[in-house]
Amino acid sequence: MIRQPIISVLGHVDHGKTSLLDYIRGSAVASREAGGITQHIGATEVPIDTVKAICGQDFDKWGIKLPGLLFIDTPGHKAFTNLRSRGGSLSDLAVLIVDINEGLQPQTLESINILKNYKTPFVMALNKIDRINGFKIIPKSSFNQIISQQNENVKLMLDQKVWDFQAKMYEQGFDCDIYNKISDYTKKIAMVPISAKTGMGVSDLLLLIAGLSQKFLKNKLEIDENDPGKATILEVKEEKGLGMTLDVIVYDGVIKRKDNIVFGGKDGIYSTNVRALLKPKPLDEIRDPRKKFDSVESQYAAAGIKISAPDLEKALAGSPLYVATDIEATKKEISKEIKSIKIENNSSGVIIKTDTLGSLEAIVMELKELGINIRRADIGDVTKQDMIEAKSVKIDDKVSAVVFAFNSRILPDAKEVAAKEEIKVFESDIIYKLIEDYELWKKEELEKQKKKKFEGITRPGKIELMHHHVFRVTKPAIVGVRVLRGRIKTDISLIKDDGKNIGTVKTLKDKNDFLKEALQGKEIACAIDGPTVGRQIKEGDILYVNIPLPDYKKLKFEIYNELTEDEKEVLEEFIVIKRKEDSLWGI
Repeated sequence: MIRQPIISVLGHVDHGKTSLLDYIRGSAVASREAGGITQHIGATEVPIDTVKAICGQDFDKWGIKLPGLLFIDTPGHKAFTNLRSRGGSLSDLAVLIVDINEGLQPQTLESINILKNYKTPFVMALNKIDRINGFKIIPKSSFNQIISQQNENVKLMLDQKVWDFQAKMYEQGFDCDIYNKISDYTKKIAMVPISAKTGMGVSDLLLLIAGLSQKFLKNKLEIDENDPGKATILEVKEEKGLGMTLDVIVYDGVIKRKDNIVFGGKDGIYSTNVRALLKPKPLDEIRDPRKKFDSVESQYAAAGIKISAPDLEKALAGSPLYVATDIEATKKEISKEIKSIKIENNSSGVIIKTDTLGSLEAIVMELKELGINIRRADIGDVTKQDMIEAKSVKIDDKVSAVVFAFNSRILPDAKEVAAKEEIKVFESDIIYKLIEDYELWKKEELEKQKKKKFEGITRPGKIELMHHHVFRVTKPAIVGVRVLRGRIKTDISLIKDDGKNIGTVKTLKDKNDFLKEALQGKEIACAIDGPTVGRQIKEGDILYVNIPLPDYKKLKFEIYNELTEDEKEVLEEFIVIKRKEDSLWGI
């Protein structure tokens, strides 16, 4: 049999995800929730008859044989990125919804990354066309009907906005176009201008989703109705009169009442048997139904379903849930799957603690992409042991001796150790904020470490005495110099390229400002105690910073990699000069 394709709706907050589904199912979920922002993941079953009624005559042209569409309404707020990434992984097809008047926002770009990571095909809904200045609203109409009724200025504005999206998406690696201009959907991402508020263009979007699913996903949607069911836990939730329940998305096979099921928990793999299967009526929200659930004997993929069963307290949101004929074998299978997301090793790296498996997977994916090493990634509260482990990392790698706490509590004894051992903890319920804060702290910390390594050490430098810039001949000689390579500081001695000592830098001045240091490319006035211009030095001379032997050895053998490329070049020139006098100098 062919199952319903699972459709995920992703996008920036307030760009219309809930409003789109609200229009499709004819309910008022968006208006019942604060600010119109979806506060939890939901699933909406849209029977094929409803799709046909919305699409009208065009529906029959595609030869659609699907039983319906199952929409996962993933929240737009970044606080729920973990659920959104799970949505991406479950989806057969995704709808990336954007406000046509605002362009690509941060959460839009994050959604695009999720779709890329999970290789999920998607279409774009360019929402809020009704807010384009001068747009003539024709409720529930198709895009072709709408566009034919607009004046030339409106058409031009719409075209301009579409071109802007095409350019921005091209930067992200995608070739996009308006859906009715595409001849090969395998090569271009389809864009559908819509108004979720008035229903304009929604029929085109639904038809496109159903048509593409039928054409390109048919083999993937084929299931054996007798296969044991496979699902993902979206939420662990206590229901009045039912106790603890699981909201799941069934994506393969069938789940029946009294089936043995196996799922992952915070500290192990568990099994129980299904007491009841509760299915929302068509066009109801699984999270917030207006009418009671229907109790069913079985449920085939794909569907959102609520499971009531004993011992669900330890179930973990984001975990796989499988119907088991062999419980032990299924436990091993799920354990292997969860272990592939969790990380535990003895290498240097950060420690991650999150509240769900989905958020853990999302953070691990992001950190790996940024090349940040991970020592341990797990679910649960941040403990004293986590801090002790971070302390062990600190000895060799301070910037990795940190703990990420995503929606996880930090236990009191863990806070004590963190304060005592100065272990940095990054807390947030927004993934990008965790990583952004860490990257900023890491940059500052590395800069501090670098400065500390060079404290009291004379660094390489090469200067040229500029022509026509002699301000004083002697006691001290004040001349204009250009820093050719490296850097020059006050209180360092200078030598010529023949190794002869010239004198000591007393002051550096840039116009009216005295400097402690000048870097490559800088032109400044330099007061040198010792030489006389015209005798020991003259215009055009090249001088080098005279590096003491202990400093040279530290630069060459301990912190060479911390030097800039121009400093390395000068250091090599300096050693050639020194070895003209002593062939073993610095060895």
